[in-house]
Order: sequence, then structure tokens, then C-alpha cells
Amino acid sequence: MAEDGTETDWAGLLCRVRDQQDRAAFAALFRHFAPRVKGFLMKSGASEQLAEECAQDVMAVLWQKADQFDPERASVATWVFTIARNRRIDALRKSRRPEPEDLPWGPEPEPDQAEVFEVQQETRRLGKALAQLPQTQRDLIERAFYGELSHSEIAVQTGLPLGTIKSRIRLALDKLRHQMDVKAKTE
Repeated sequence: MAEDGTETDWAGLLCRVRDQQDRAAFAALFRHFAPRVKGFLMKSGASEQLAEECAQDVMAVLWQKADQFDPERASVATWVFTIARNRRIDALRKSRRPEPEDLPWGPEPEPDQAEVFEVQQETRRLGKALAQLPQTQRDLIERAFYGELSHSEIAVQTGLPLGTIKSRIRLALDKLRHQMDVKAKTE
């Protein structure tokens, strides 16, 4: 409603923006809708800063895309608040999207040959230690670590109780640790 008590023709003002790029009409729309859009966004959970940014963005869209407004399809308020709602959704999506990690440039540094040799030695020791486990324990370790199966998935596959699976894996890991320690000391 205008100051003199008459209804403001929002659609007419937006059509003037659309057809004539009328700055005075846009200013009237801005004065009326920008604070309402900001309040709407703040009530929907946006911070004051985000609400202000989105409101500014909504009003910029109103100016830039006024040619897309069709008074036959929606009121100006419906059109403006639909834009505001969509901008709020976009802002939420953007805030939840993780930032990409810094990607290293150039080739990976060559591994230290001593480290490579040590890893190879440990892999051999592990292979020998695995070979010394009883077949039932070795099978469970391979399913859990190489097959990347959970204890529950192994229980389903083998038909063994979950407690038995856990006990055998724990026992096998203890044996492996002991054998790896012994082999490391003897080499």
C-alpha cells in the first residue's frame, strides 16, 4: 500500500523495469521487497549477513531478469519470494559443499630407497607370518583385511557365530604381531 492509502501496482512497476529499465520503478520495488526478503530469509534460519547478501542478489536478479516475469502466472511477491527461496537453497548447498583440497603440482617425490626396502622386508615378513597361521585364522584375516569385509559380513559368509569370528581374528592378529616382532629382531 502506498503512503496515500492506495494499492501499489507492483506488477506495473515490474513491467516498467522489464520494458523500459525504469530505475525509479526498480527503486520502489527495492525499497518495498528488499527488507521483506531479508526478514523472510532470517526467519528461515539465515544469518543477518547471509540474508542481506541473498536479498541483494534477489534484487539484482529482479533487475536482470525482469523480462522473465509474467503477471499472468504469478504476483510480483510470489515471483520475488520464489527467487529468494531458491537463492537460500543455493547458499545452503554451497555452504555444505566441501572445498576441494589443494592439489600438489608436479611429480610426487621419489620415495627414499631405505624406506622402500624396509616396506618390502616387512611385506615379506607379513607373508611368512600369515603362512604360519592355521588355515581358519588365515582365511578370516584375508577376508577382513584383503576382502575388506566387516565381521558381520564374514559371519554371514562363513556361517560362524559373530563372537567366534571376532575371537579368531583377535587371536590371529596377536599371533601375527608376535611373529612380526620375532622376525624383525632376527633379521
